[in-house]
Amino acid sequence: MNKDIHILFGLRIKELRVRAHISQEELSFRSGLSKNYISDVERGTRNISLKAISKLADGLKVEVKELFNFSK
Repeated sequence: MNKDIHILFGLRIKELRVRAHISQEELSFRSGLSKNYISDVERGTRNISLKAISKLADGLKVEVKELFNFSK
């Protein structure tokens, strides 16, 4: 795994969000996180907390472990 964990995590969040056909704004509403925060996470520039990871999983309606499935 050559890519930084922040980049891989951000790409996975974006992949799940796009697959769910929702915008960053909608994910922001569903997760209670700001749109700018979600944008930062997706770009890999945010050091995300466990609490925010849980909120993203809830917003995307997936289990937390699905956010870390980088094997694709």
